[in-house]
Amino acid sequence: MEKKNRIIRIALLGPESTAKSTLSEALAKHYKTVWVKEYAREYLSELAAKYTLNDILIIAREQLEQEKKALSTANNFLFADTELIISKVWCEDVFELCPNWITEKLIENKYDLYLLTYPDLPWEADELRENPNRRKFLFEWYEKELISIQANYTIIKGEDEQRFINCLAAIENFSSHSNFNL
Repeated sequence: MEKKNRIIRIALLGPESTAKSTLSEALAKHYKTVWVKEYAREYLSELAAKYTLNDILIIAREQLEQEKKALSTANNFLFADTELIISKVWCEDVFELCPNWITEKLIENKYDLYLLTYPDLPWEADELRENPNRRKFLFEWYEKELISIQANYTIIKGEDEQRFINCLAAIENFSSHSNFNL
């Protein structure tokens, strides 16, 4: 089978304070490509009140838009610091409902590989984080969502440089077994 030349889209998914942003940036630097920051952090830091369901929907739409823009400058890989599974779980967990379009877009926008970050790092508090005692619960929920869409994913564990090395190994393993020509 002939291999395709296209961008491999990799999403980092996991509970708060599991190094998704740090890893996304480091992986993009390593592979000389771009990464899409978590728009929720920017949006929520400017919000004057408690977020609503509508705020989550705005965040989800803008995250997709920023990824579309980044694809035009990506080099072999595109790394996303978050994706729609986070939005789906966030809506269901906080508001006990999720609009159908998020589920539809989640399936349409399925990533080639998900790096599911395990909550084995110490919690680092900041003004936007809400779930210091629910990280394992959320990790299991994210994994259930990945299984339900039959996603390619690898669980990423380890501290410091080992976590990054584990990401590289997962990406190299995926790339060597996929139909992509880099």
